[in-house]
Amino acid sequence: MERLLLAAEKIHPEALKFMAKNHEETIKEIIEAIEKNKIVVVGMDQNPFVKKARNILRENQMEYTYLSYGSYLSKWRQRLAIKLWSGWPTFPQVFIDGKLIGGASDLANFLKK
Repeated sequence: MERLLLAAEKIHPEALKFMAKNHEETIKEIIEAIEKNKIVVVGMDQNPFVKKARNILRENQMEYTYLSYGSYLSKWRQRLAIKLWSGWPTFPQVFIDGKLIGGASDLANFLKK
């Protein structure tokens, strides 16, 4: 099932340009990491759920690449662009084999299967 998105024809061309360029370098960095690595964790400093996801992976002796984007008071615009791109509303965002698994609890459930 795909999530609902505002159709491109319902968005003014200048707004579409802005959306496409919004922290484009960050999104490209994440896409490149996902393409090159089996497991990628996208997170932020000071978030206990990011730490939990990383600990789950370490406990399972699974190598991963970690990308950190600020803390609660810094880089929030960059993190917003990541959330808009992925459609996932929180951090961490865990990708395995190029697919978004979800957050820390989703990772734990995924590994139980």
